[in-house]
Amino acid sequence: MSDSLQRFLLEGTPVRGEIVRLDATWRAVLERRDYPEPLERLLGEMVAAGALLSATLKFNGALIMQMQGEGPVRLLVVEVTSEHTLRATAKWEGDIESGGIQTLLGDGKFVITIAPESGKQAYQGVVSLEGDTVSEVLEHYMAKSEQLDTRLWLASDANMAGGMLLQRLPEHPEYDEDAWNRATTIGETITGQELLTLSARDIIHRLYHEEDVRLFEERPTAFRCSCTRERVTVMLRLLGREEVQSILTEREHVEVACEFCGREYVFDTVDAEQVFASEFQTMAGFTKH
Repeated sequence: MSDSLQRFLLEGTPVRGEIVRLDATWRAVLERRDYPEPLERLLGEMVAAGALLSATLKFNGALIMQMQGEGPVRLLVVEVTSEHTLRATAKWEGDIESGGIQTLLGDGKFVITIAPESGKQAYQGVVSLEGDTVSEVLEHYMAKSEQLDTRLWLASDANMAGGMLLQRLPEHPEYDEDAWNRATTIGETITGQELLTLSARDIIHRLYHEEDVRLFEERPTAFRCSCTRERVTVMLRLLGREEVQSILTEREHVEVACEFCGREYVFDTVDAEQVFASEFQTMAGFTKH
């Protein structure tokens, strides 16, 4: 299975891991927008990191990761659901030169939001962009915001995105005390090429064949965009009748394109009237109670 998450546990140790391989899923992201090569690589690593991090959480909803900066790259967004579907996009200005996060984004912040499906209050964590790679930024976030030792190795190219995550679980008297240092030291030997070409089982065997490893069932991943006409309708309501009417006067219709998948939603004058008419009906419904 090329698009999958593989969880594993080093028995008798406080070490758990995840390996992700994204083939068709990553290409589906790239098919929707033409990114400069340095930004494409960065976004691919962030997509792999989002898939890995979401796999360690128990939640129903969406995990949203954002890097915001003041450099030529202004924004990277990855959204991963608890069903292991994802979407991603990025914004930039001008020409993009090769370099790390400090070159591409400059000063900025890293934001993680967990948005539950049930409408419960979302959780959000924000830290500065510390580090020059996606791995370093995520490791800094996990150490500062979650107080959880986490190591990541990430890689991407025009066809594949992949990565491996290790986390240290709470200690237990029976655990091998040196296991975390041993596991991360061995993890350092993995190469980007191996992350993109070897299967998860081959990577685990290559790295941890001397350990007692428990493998869990692979979970498939896929690209899926959650945009809908109903969500665009809500956005237009928030924009306001006056602003929408000014656009209609100038262009005769309002076009809204999803930045994740590129799908276009078109609203003419009649559609716009229905948008705000339904808003009035909803508001009136509430006032009756």
